[in-house]
Amino acid sequence: MQIDPAALTQQQLYKILVGSVVPRPIAWVSTLNAAGQRNLAPFSFFNVVCPQPPTLSIATQIRGTDGLEKDTAYNIRATGEFVVNIVTEATLSAMNITSTEFAPEVDEFAAARLTPAPSIMVKPPRVLESPIQFECKLNQIVMIQNGPNNAPGGGSLILGTIVYIHVSDEVLLDNYKIDARALHPVGRLAGAEYCHVTDLFALERPGPPAPSTVTPPATCP
Repeated sequence: MQIDPAALTQQQLYKILVGSVVPRPIAWVSTLNAAGQRNLAPFSFFNVVCPQPPTLSIATQIRGTDGLEKDTAYNIRATGEFVVNIVTEATLSAMNITSTEFAPEVDEFAAARLTPAPSIMVKPPRVLESPIQFECKLNQIVMIQNGPNNAPGGGSLILGTIVYIHVSDEVLLDNYKIDARALHPVGRLAGAEYCHVTDLFALERPGPPAPSTVTPPATCP
């Protein structure tokens, strides 16, 4: 089947995208609103951007139900700070609770019975139960829109500069490598499906090609 995206609804496109781009890592993002109230929500539109400056990206969508984004986006705009906590098998159930569309005044840390730990460089707390936490300051927000502002399906690409990192000794190897077997990360698929990271294998990248043995043609004087 060949598909013209313009011929599909927003929901149809969403199903193709989230079912194809898999597995996706999960950013468990903790923020504070302007009044200092805590918020915690998961995002699987998440990845690394670059190491210098160390930068992460998350993307939030505009909901079709009310034309609004999640509280996370509003909080980051208001404060310029957030923490990305890594989701593991041990924290999966708690993460799922925080995916609920709670009212802005609800504290997801309390709802999921998680421990808010003080950060070093930013005000939002970390999830103590997460083995890796990245404290971030906002770099920039890129709005992606198709049509008028707040059109459902659009959203914000949020880029954050990492200003402090917390890594549990249990998942840290020599030379600052992360032990995936000890981390037990979880990947996001489509719908209600997730995946474990258990069947690991190594595939070495090929080395540089051998120098060419072909003699270049002679050039005219």
